[in-house]
Amino acid sequence: MKKFHFLLALILICASCKKTEKINKLKVAGWLIGHWENNMEQGKLSETWEEANDSTYNGTSYFIKEKDTLHHEVILLTQKGNEVYYIPTVQGQNSDQPVTFKLERSTSKQMIFINRQHNFPQKIVYRKVMPDSLIAEISGMENGKPKSERYAMTKN
Repeated sequence: MKKFHFLLALILICASCKKTEKINKLKVAGWLIGHWENNMEQGKLSETWEEANDSTYNGTSYFIKEKDTLHHEVILLTQKGNEVYYIPTVQGQNSDQPVTFKLERSTSKQMIFINRQHNFPQKIVYRKVMPDSLIAEISGMENGKPKSERYAMTKN
């Protein structure tokens, strides 16, 4: 009987020591790394992504008209535990504080981030069209009305 208890205790100790493996969900976004642009009549949209480490990508986005920067944001795409977050800090919005969007769904060609409490947008989608093109879309409700903006970009 003592051998049985010893064996049972040993099994329980080994089972409790088993490390839970962290799944790298950020890898699916690897196609985002690089410099993306859209030259349009209103100005130039530019977005750059770099891999900081295995759980964080750093992004910057600018919208420039002639020599004026009309929009600037710094983006952190990061994995904490088994969750992935898209965290933009937009200059001149939200008191220059970051806003967190949680990855709701992802495939090898699309990532959907949601924050239902944010004023606008509540949804951010990145969709890989081809290896050198993507569409970024922001959407949600603004002032009680649905609103959506799409930005097609090519990789440079």
